[in-house]
Amino acid sequence: MSGVLRLGVNIDHVATIRNARGSSYPEPLRAADLALAAGADGVTAHLREDRRHISDADIEQLSALCLKRGKPLNFEMAVTDEMVAIALRHAPHAACLVPERREEVTTEGGLDVVRGQNAVASATRALSAAGSRVSLFIEADPAQIAAAHAVGAQVVELHTGAYCDAARAGEVARAEAILARLKRGAAQAVDLGLEVHAGHGIDYATVKAVAAIPQIAELNIGHFLIGEAIFVGLAPAIQRMRALMDAARAELAA
Repeated sequence: MSGVLRLGVNIDHVATIRNARGSSYPEPLRAADLALAAGADGVTAHLREDRRHISDADIEQLSALCLKRGKPLNFEMAVTDEMVAIALRHAPHAACLVPERREEVTTEGGLDVVRGQNAVASATRALSAAGSRVSLFIEADPAQIAAAHAVGAQVVELHTGAYCDAARAGEVARAEAILARLKRGAAQAVDLGLEVHAGHGIDYATVKAVAAIPQIAELNIGHFLIGEAIFVGLAPAIQRMRALMDAARAELAA
């Protein structure tokens, strides 16, 4: 596979900054518009049960923006009746099912599709019938990938957080072992007919190794880009990430 690698920009943490002061700014909608103008291929937003960052109103605005711009909205959501109902109401281009615990700082690890197969299958059927592509955020574990295929998901998003953490910590052997597992997982998923995405923890130092996995069609990156935007601006941060992704793909084709 390989080819052009898509970039989805997660704008959750623009809302985190807004909500810290209870103000109306900075606006996630403006960040999404700037991200698309800077070369992002889509927008990702996670509406959590506790509404700690993205709000219901944000989802309405982002849905309208993406429809107007002809770009996909990737709606990250827990496998709950409330979130399924919201997703069905907005019918986003993509619905990515993720694990969620109130006490976590951010999403910790992948969704356990093996243990939650019935609930995940039910949500997947409902969302697919409404026209959304269903993605499951999982570890690159053979059993989880097989379960994702079994429940009818069209896409898996492989969790890259452990790889990125190990690489940043200089744990070379551990990082290489996790990267090898990601490569095997991506190959397995494609063999099953699934599209492969990846995300979590990716920064400038780690993106090229992930982008060089030829089966991966899309990266979803948020926290790092929003943080980097404080220093260089959102558009330059996205453009540099885009350039690193493209360079990794060009090396594959060479």
